[in-house]
Amino acid sequence: MTTHGDPATRSGAPAVAARTDPPDVAEEPPATTGDDSLPGALSGLREAIGATRYPLALPSAGSARHTATALTDQLDDYLLPRLARLDAPLLVVVGGSTGAGKSTLVNSLVKARVSAAGVLRPTTRSPVLVCNPSDAAWFRQGDLLPGLTRTTEPSEDPRALHLVTAPALPAGLAFLDAPDIDSVVDANRALATQLLAAADLWLFVTTAARYADAVPWELLRSARARGAVIAMVLDRVPAEATDEIAAHLTEMLAEQDLGRAPLFVLPETWVDGQGLLPEGVTAPLADWFARLAADVDARAAVVRQTLDGALAALHPAVEGLADAADEQVAAADGLDERVRAAYRGAERTVEQGLQDGRLLRGEVLARWQEFVGTGELFRTLEARIGRLRDRVVAAVTGRPAPAVELRNAIESQLVTLLRGVASEAAESAYTGWKAHPAGAGLLEPALAHPSDDLPERAERMVRDWQRGVLELVRVEGGDKRFVARTAAYAVNATGLAVMIAVFASTAFIPTGLELATGAGTTVAAQAVLQAIFGDQAVRTLAAKARTDLLARVRTLLDAEADRFLGRTADARTAADAGDGLRRAAGRVELARHRSGLSAGGEEGSR
Repeated sequence: MTTHGDPATRSGAPAVAARTDPPDVAEEPPATTGDDSLPGALSGLREAIGATRYPLALPSAGSARHTATALTDQLDDYLLPRLARLDAPLLVVVGGSTGAGKSTLVNSLVKARVSAAGVLRPTTRSPVLVCNPSDAAWFRQGDLLPGLTRTTEPSEDPRALHLVTAPALPAGLAFLDAPDIDSVVDANRALATQLLAAADLWLFVTTAARYADAVPWELLRSARARGAVIAMVLDRVPAEATDEIAAHLTEMLAEQDLGRAPLFVLPETWVDGQGLLPEGVTAPLADWFARLAADVDARAAVVRQTLDGALAALHPAVEGLADAADEQVAAADGLDERVRAAYRGAERTVEQGLQDGRLLRGEVLARWQEFVGTGELFRTLEARIGRLRDRVVAAVTGRPAPAVELRNAIESQLVTLLRGVASEAAESAYTGWKAHPAGAGLLEPALAHPSDDLPERAERMVRDWQRGVLELVRVEGGDKRFVARTAAYAVNATGLAVMIAVFASTAFIPTGLELATGAGTTVAAQAVLQAIFGDQAVRTLAAKARTDLLARVRTLLDAEADRFLGRTADARTAADAGDGLRRAAGRVELARHRSGLSAGGEEGSR
């Protein structure tokens, strides 16, 4: 059994440091619209944070989402409601590690068993807020911590706030017993962090055995960065080790720039039948809080420092969010560019195929030579009797007319080319995304190949293009009387010649080695077309047909690229999100400076 003894204290007035440095804002402040007050600027910042997403799997995304949630919580839970009522009761959030004795301490300070304490962990299932009955209305209305449901009964729901009144607690002061900051329950840890960010004053409770643990110090450094007012309780200290442990903790606090935080040392002791610590043990801490509750100016100073510290910490935090948003935009742009580059390459391959004559080889060349070499071209241009001949030939031989075979060969050649370039582009885009951390998370196996319906769409596209060529010949042919006289059959024959011209580097009917076999008839056919339409007219027709084909190819490939681009569009952060966050943070800084909070001036809105 350990005797009670007198607690060692290093206490006094709350450690409040006035912030007088001007905010780090541009010489020309950002333009403001609407409400340029501090609450208005904070509401605008909250809207900007809520509108910014970090969906791509980048290294900065996880921390950005966590920071955004934390900032939104702090704006909703503390900054906006506190600015609306600077004279509201001072909220002391009691936090600490598992088994530190937080609940027992709260019960002892308010002289009533208001928060469950025990050996089972975690003991505190939902946060408990205890205040003087005269202050209950402020906490009951839900402006502070609006995301927590108010209840007057103990609850197992971590999102419920159990409200308790205690007449022994001075008015103007409230304690909130938070879950353990190192709880084995994830929801408890997250809630503890959220509640600490809503505190006017942090009362950190640790023990002689655990005061050097890493988790509390991470939160203490976070509190220091936000300028929050902090007090420390070192609990369950053996009498023989009090000086040594207190000195070591004091040294650690000084190293973390927390040397001004009041430190209260409570010895190992027994609790009474109600589970309360002896009044002699808690008296120094209780007296310190009583003085704070009775001193309006001291309470206001605590609120000012914590409030201004939280406001000052917004700017660098939001700057980090803006940088992360910029990274999201840059990553999405980079992913899109990899896709566009792959499909631009596919378009260039098709265009080169039209320029270098490769599409004239094989079946197309054979069918063209047959079409020209048999005199089919001339007969179809000379008279309609060619149609009757074609029907007779088809009936006897069982094979389509040369013109039909040529058109089919052209279609087949183009479709084969399109399927090949689409396959290469899909593979290239897929590989490019797979090598990118953000792209890999957007992929699915089907993207590595063209769409299942690509062959059908390609065939339909080529047939539409062929019909377009015939319409082009019909509408823009040089000698309209010839077109009218020879009607559709001549148009079809001429259209086939124009399609062949599209496949040649000369932009006209190919000659030379490519058509050495049928060179004579080719030249003769060219002469006939020139005589009917004029050399420049045929070249113009071929150029327009080529332009139309490339446009249709681009549309087809764009639809393939959209399978990738649609994914980045769904996971894209607005291009100006980063700048919007910076502007919103700048308006808060400017409003903070004007409000006088940072310089200890007027308290602002009440």
